[in-house]
Amino acid sequence: MAASPTLRRRRLARQLLKLRADKGLTVGAVGAEAKRRSPSRPWSAAKVTRIENRQLQHLRETDLLTLLDIYGVTDADERAAYVRLAREASQTGWWVGYRDVVGSGTYIDLETGASELRAFEIVFIPGLLQTPAYAGAVAAASGVTSEHEIDRRVEARMMRRQVLDQPDAPTLDAVIDEAALHKIPEHMRAEQVQHLIDMQSRPNVSVRILPNSTGLHAGMEGAFVLMSFPHDPPVVYLEQSLAGMFLEEADELAHYERVWAHVQESALSADDSVAFLRGLTGSQ
Repeated sequence: MAASPTLRRRRLARQLLKLRADKGLTVGAVGAEAKRRSPSRPWSAAKVTRIENRQLQHLRETDLLTLLDIYGVTDADERAAYVRLAREASQTGWWVGYRDVVGSGTYIDLETGASELRAFEIVFIPGLLQTPAYAGAVAAASGVTSEHEIDRRVEARMMRRQVLDQPDAPTLDAVIDEAALHKIPEHMRAEQVQHLIDMQSRPNVSVRILPNSTGLHAGMEGAFVLMSFPHDPPVVYLEQSLAGMFLEEADELAHYERVWAHVQESALSADDSVAFLRGLTGSQ
């Protein structure tokens, strides 16, 4: 699986928090002790909190070693593993060059490290299943008028799709409300729908349709993605206009697991979904 700096930061923060908790130390006590040991470094309780909340993008190796000293981590191999994890957490991915159109890239970063993606969409086709034409239409519909920016958004979206082609590609299980299909511009609908059918043939991709005939359903409050990882806790992603929201608390995850179970139960089977999509294109 591709190394995700965001996942590494989450893991490092989680492990450092556990080390502090196991020692029974407050962030204030750790900040004061770190300052005593490294008076030239800007240590404080707030800094320890930022590290544990993943608000510090790059954790210096000297600062990490100071924390490990305070927490009593003396084994050379264990300390080396922490240093390696911190270095991986400080790396950047291809999306950094597209920050003008993708923002921080946190979601893309997590996507590259996921083992499973379960996406429910109510008005859009999921990003990993979009054609270039549809992706451009979505960008234009959001108010983007610059052709250059639209092109960059489409280019970034198409690069994202490569995650499904990597040797250890995640599984993508998508449930799409029928409403999203009818919002595809008519002149590109056949191409986009056919692409969904083609993607369905991949062993790691499932596309299922939630038809209008279902009526009211559990997912009507909005789209979401449940992201699972090989060695890290899951995350729920909620896309918003300005910035996405990531949910990690147990009760939040449980809620969206229940919603996912309901929309899956309401959706057509994979085979019936293909038949439904073919009906939209007039193909057999």
